[in-house]
Amino acid sequence: MDNANSLYRVHQCSKCPGDTKYQCLSCPCNLCPQCKETHVKDLKTIDHNIELCREKINYIPKQEIYRKYCEPCKIPVSYHSRKHRKHRTLDIRTAYITARRLHRGIIQTIRSEALFYRHVLMTGLKTDFKTCEAEFSLYPSKMLTKADTLKDLIDDVLYDLLNNVSCDFDFKHRCLKEKIDMQKHIVSLQRYLNIYEQPAFSFSALEFLSTIKKVRLQIYFTLHTSQSSMSTSLNKKDLMESLSTIQITEKGNRRVENESLLKLMSGPELCQSLTLTGVGGCVHISCVTSDRVCVSDKNNLILTNTTGITLHNAEDIWKGDGLHTLNTEGELIYIDRNYNINKLSKDMKTTSSYIERTDSTWIPRCVYWSLSTGDLLVAMNRETSDDKDDKKDNVYYYDTDHPELKTYTWIGKVDRYNRSGQLTQSIQHDSTGLKLYRKPHYIAENYNWDVVVSDHYSMSGAVVVTDREGRYRFSYTGHPSESNLRPNGISTDALSNILVCDKNTNTVQMMDRNGQFLSYLLIRPSGIITPQSLSYDVNTHRLWVGSAYNSTVVIYRYITRQDALTASADVMQSLNEIKTTETEKPHQEQEYLLKVIFPPEFLHSLSLTGVTCCYHISYVTSDQVWVSDYKNNIILTNTTGDTLHHVKDSFSGSFNYGIHTVNSESKLIYIDKNYNINKLSKDMKTTTTFIERTDSAWKPLCVYWTPSTRGLLVGMYKEKLKRGKVNRYNQSGQLNQSIEHDNTGLELYSKPIYITENNNGDVVVSDLSAVVVTERGGRHRFTYTGHPSGSGLTPYGICTDALSHILVSDDITKTIQMLDKDGQFLTNLLIKPSGIYQTQGIGYDVNTHRLWVGSGLGLNKNRLCIYKYINRQDTRTDKQTQRFDGDGMPFSA
Repeated sequence: MDNANSLYRVHQCSKCPGDTKYQCLSCPCNLCPQCKETHVKDLKTIDHNIELCREKINYIPKQEIYRKYCEPCKIPVSYHSRKHRKHRTLDIRTAYITARRLHRGIIQTIRSEALFYRHVLMTGLKTDFKTCEAEFSLYPSKMLTKADTLKDLIDDVLYDLLNNVSCDFDFKHRCLKEKIDMQKHIVSLQRYLNIYEQPAFSFSALEFLSTIKKVRLQIYFTLHTSQSSMSTSLNKKDLMESLSTIQITEKGNRRVENESLLKLMSGPELCQSLTLTGVGGCVHISCVTSDRVCVSDKNNLILTNTTGITLHNAEDIWKGDGLHTLNTEGELIYIDRNYNINKLSKDMKTTSSYIERTDSTWIPRCVYWSLSTGDLLVAMNRETSDDKDDKKDNVYYYDTDHPELKTYTWIGKVDRYNRSGQLTQSIQHDSTGLKLYRKPHYIAENYNWDVVVSDHYSMSGAVVVTDREGRYRFSYTGHPSESNLRPNGISTDALSNILVCDKNTNTVQMMDRNGQFLSYLLIRPSGIITPQSLSYDVNTHRLWVGSAYNSTVVIYRYITRQDALTASADVMQSLNEIKTTETEKPHQEQEYLLKVIFPPEFLHSLSLTGVTCCYHISYVTSDQVWVSDYKNNIILTNTTGDTLHHVKDSFSGSFNYGIHTVNSESKLIYIDKNYNINKLSKDMKTTTTFIERTDSAWKPLCVYWTPSTRGLLVGMYKEKLKRGKVNRYNQSGQLNQSIEHDNTGLELYSKPIYITENNNGDVVVSDLSAVVVTERGGRHRFTYTGHPSGSGLTPYGICTDALSHILVSDDITKTIQMLDKDGQFLTNLLIKPSGIYQTQGIGYDVNTHRLWVGSGLGLNKNRLCIYKYINRQDTRTDKQTQRFDGDGMPFSA
């Protein structure tokens, strides 16, 4: 009996205890009918391929009479039929499978879109019907008010009002008819779906093919509606007509706004990342389908899928930014190397000229196909050196071959072409005649038909928005408005939000349709670091983000449906709690012994000899430190500024920042000019190789000796891929660990230039545009990108103190910022300290709790200042925990 039960046991749904009827081939998972409905409506799985379980059997019973299918007549025929002998016929099984495959797209649309939107439209229609009943109940009283002005005719009019108005007034019945029509349409869709899903052994292939021939299915998403208005005429002659007639004004198609269907998620969710072949970077992305995109760098344009495989390569492109787009027929439109705009057929076999360049003074920079109008938007620019009226738009540069100063004026415009390639509009000036654009790089169109342009030159720019008619609306220059924006890739979503990549802050910023900043949607995303390009998939509502410096593309989802069915579909897996390590116990005790004093107390300063600036500081004793500059100099100095020793074989380059450290035996460890890591004896007489460079692709850029593990942390950089990593070596120089990716497999570092370790074992790295912190095991904890978050950071010297604070020198704000161990901004500890315009290297003395601050390039560039900002508590029992308010000002609690 048990064997029989196990043999015919029904499979259980993967989501609930129900019985399986469907199978998702994309997940894969088994689904009951109810879970299938949730699966096809959820935006996470909207593009999944779902089939009935019986399709795995692929069983079609043999027909006794009809064995063939006539393609011209589209009917099943018998094997011996003479009438169709000269026609092209297929095996009935082949025709059945082919027909089902052709209708699969329609079925997916019905499952995921049509029935979903019908439900929302029906809800609105029922509400309008109730509203009509309430509004129409007021009309008799309004008519009676009109009748009071002509009392001599009131009796006759009142009779007509009470007896005939309902006959003449049919608006209520129109709404009722709409409701009935909608219900019939939903029934027909459901019937079509049921026909498609009938098992082959109960509903034969013959019946299926015969049925779909008769069906003329139309999936529409709009309903016709009306608007009522009452005549206000009081002419005596037309009194009867005015009191007994209500005019019906046609309002148009009933539509559902995306705001009623979609909403923003609390934060973006990573869906997938892929590494492409055939491009060196992702300058621009154009979505083709939900699993195919076109990606270009400065030299190549490829068609790729979600596995990163190159499907096609276009070789005649121009070296531009937003140089390609897709039209509604799926044809690729791009700018070629001769500045003509070409069209590549959907099968990628035929290339034709769409718009030929006729004016040599204007250069097309970027293109965008308007889905709403079928027009092509082309952003162009030209340069001139003799436009005296545009001096405020001049861009200055210095030519080494011709040292005289030259000025050029960049002038931009947006042209609109129809489907035939004819110019229909040109947008260049605002209402006052001022120029709108300088050098457009990317262009898009919003859902309200606004034209959105990413316009920048040099290191700053703006997002310039005009309406469809070309009238200027606004310019977005960053958040806050006085910040510096360098906009690159741009896109809009189904909620009419505008998304833009900012290269200055390495963020993707989101604003509403009116230019109001909403949020930093992505801040220095892992694996990309510097986002360059964006493309929004209107079908799955997913955002494709491309990297500026490597071939990584990351797909995010930040929009979900306003649907209770999908609200509970997302089950987020919680992260494991970070265990308290033994190294945190001293920190907890330190809180009872130490406190922060603010402002820091200036002790003294000194000017160094032997170095041109103070790029990096390594503490040796309370009165001796090692200091290095941007050349090949490392000196040992004391508190009077005397040079005690000079190392001249250190690494010299543009990124020789945190190149030295001191181990537990007070020996100097540094990177030499050959990228080997050397060790200088305590008596400074013997130099030995501690770690020899074996991989020429990776360069060590910064080092730090960890007292807790007695090992060496080394920040490495791979120039070809423009990515970094952190290696951990033991005290014998053997590699124990390599930290390169987060838990999703995306790169953490761009170019590590300073590195240190916190008291809780965290590895703290000063990267090119952020402070990246991982726990000792290598798991990513947080990334700090300035205060407020995403505002921009250029971090240099970095250190931690006895209270596990993280101190970082920021070149943008010329400050030393203090964070807690979890990355929360506490305060600007120092702002342009004691004559130092640009702080560079910083070092913390664990014995005296003093902070050594070194000057970078600029005024007093060889200046070294010493501060004290941590002091002992007055009594051991008086624990005054120093806290900071929202403005970074300290208070005790």
